[in-house]
Amino acid sequence: MKPRLTFAQILNMNFGFFGIQYSFGLQQGNMSPLYKFLGADEAALPYLWLAGPVTGLVVQPIIGAMSDRTLSRWGRRTPYFFIGAVLCSVALFFMPFSPTLWAAAGLLWILDAANNVTMEPYRAFVSDKLDRSQHSLGFLTQSAFTGLGQTLAYLTPSILVVLGMNKDAVNSHHIPHVTIAAFVIGAVFSITSILWTLRTTKEIPLTPDEEAAIRRQPPGWTHAFAEIGSAIREMPLAMRQLAVMKLFQWYALFCYWQYIVLSLSKTLFGTTDATSMAFRDASLINGQIGGFYNAVACVAAFALVPFTRRFGAARTHAFSLTAAGVGLICLPLIHSKLLLFVPMLGMGLAWASVMGNPYVMLAGCIPAHRTGVYMGIFNMFIVIPMIIQIFTLPLLYRSMLGGDPSNVIRLAGALLLCAAVATLFVRTAPAAEKPLVKSSPAQA
Repeated sequence: MKPRLTFAQILNMNFGFFGIQYSFGLQQGNMSPLYKFLGADEAALPYLWLAGPVTGLVVQPIIGAMSDRTLSRWGRRTPYFFIGAVLCSVALFFMPFSPTLWAAAGLLWILDAANNVTMEPYRAFVSDKLDRSQHSLGFLTQSAFTGLGQTLAYLTPSILVVLGMNKDAVNSHHIPHVTIAAFVIGAVFSITSILWTLRTTKEIPLTPDEEAAIRRQPPGWTHAFAEIGSAIREMPLAMRQLAVMKLFQWYALFCYWQYIVLSLSKTLFGTTDATSMAFRDASLINGQIGGFYNAVACVAAFALVPFTRRFGAARTHAFSLTAAGVGLICLPLIHSKLLLFVPMLGMGLAWASVMGNPYVMLAGCIPAHRTGVYMGIFNMFIVIPMIIQIFTLPLLYRSMLGGDPSNVIRLAGALLLCAAVATLFVRTAPAAEKPLVKSSPAQA
């Protein structure tokens, strides 16, 4: 049994998620507007978001598997999320200075690759440190820092306006100065939050038997591929059931992030012209309601802990997704800025649950010695729905959704309700531990 950590130790361990999620918040709130500023066609917006899912599909399972078998003076997981944080900071700094659409898209590839190098070793690091009895607190604390980081990311442009920056000041490519400043701030947060976690939290040293078992395994990324294939074949049933839920969930969330600014601009101001003052106002409003739902998520992450313990992660997650789904279906009917915050209560509840409860369900059914690779594979259940969305939504945008971004938001709400139903069919059970000493993946 692992030693129980204090709440302060769990906070320090998860603080790096603040910077990671500040970066993700900047992407969610600003990439579609940034692409529009640089001349993108709105039906083609999903294609320009391809970097995240593809790099996640390729990078995270490999890095997760490699971190399971890495031995270094800095630990198994630490080298990966430190290097990823450095690269993320560099990409964030240069992103808002992109001179062309394809320069921005290229930097997004680098940014998402860096975030994906960071993410799964970090999740595995948290799982390594915590006893199973503290998994719900640990992963929902991650959700709290997700909410905090993304709240500030969404609100930073509005805060800068309050502090005196001109919301209509733009560079030669129509990119607002407040957006540029937000990305530079994100570059600083990305690296400093990770450095804080590294300073305050050390990995649990491997036992001699664990270290010997890792040394007996073939090193290198080719064997990591073999380990991924073996893990997929032996995947627990609950993990397969979670994949169905995540198909609906992440297709919906990608729809929301890509089209929310366009939907707000049309429903509130009657235009999607990226050069208009109305579009910039819609972008700021999105930052405000996005900051609000992430603030709700920050609080809800801790509030959900007793409900998850009492009712189970699956039922708690299903309820949260239902609240968000109903809210998004109603969102395009709202023409008052103040009332927009009401459906964001459901979004905040769902976002807190999305970043915590599926991992609570997962951590209880996978073998400990394969945590890294299964965390990486679990991320495939996020990125594959995103890839499906990228290549299908442009085909539907004008033919079935009438070229109306508000209909994309309605579609997202309906899919979240489908995800809620699918969650109720997930049946979790502890994984049977296999011996740590095993044949090589190539022989499995």
